[in-house]
Amino acid sequence: MKPISAVNDLLKKHGLNDFKWIPSNNIVVANWVRMKCQFGCPDYGKGGCCPPNTPPVAQCREFFSEYGSAVLLHFTIELDKPGDRQEAFRSLNDRLVKAERDVFLAGFYKAFLLFVSDCKICPDCTGDRINCRDKIRARPSPESMAVDVYSTVRNSGYPIRVLKSYEETMDRYAILLVE
Repeated sequence: MKPISAVNDLLKKHGLNDFKWIPSNNIVVANWVRMKCQFGCPDYGKGGCCPPNTPPVAQCREFFSEYGSAVLLHFTIELDKPGDRQEAFRSLNDRLVKAERDVFLAGFYKAFLLFVSDCKICPDCTGDRINCRDKIRARPSPESMAVDVYSTVRNSGYPIRVLKSYEETMDRYAILLVE
């Protein structure tokens, strides 16, 4: 297996320059995150990579325990208007899944990506994994895998805060699990 410097080089090749390696056991998994998805997210049940189409919280926790390390990728995003979010996240997620593929092809066969947002690969998601139009590239977000992004990010020394308006700059995060 190649050293992690190979992963660093591949991420940088894709323009992903702001990241930190963290032990995978630093990824905080919490039941409250799933409850916020179920009771508070307008997209609950609509996305093929969102709950209830993702594993139960206990299975998510077990999944992360099978990895020793992860890359926490940081993105600062500014939008002109709220409607720009979908296209911005679709473009970013597309770049991220290409990077994940390169990491996999470099010999890191367990590489698995959690998108910066809900999947958004297809503009017209079918809403379930069975009928997903792009099963190869579709990925869950950290939140859909019950990751407490706020605690995980703060514990890693990155900035994160609740935004009060779309005019504020967003700090968004993706996670690439690597073994």
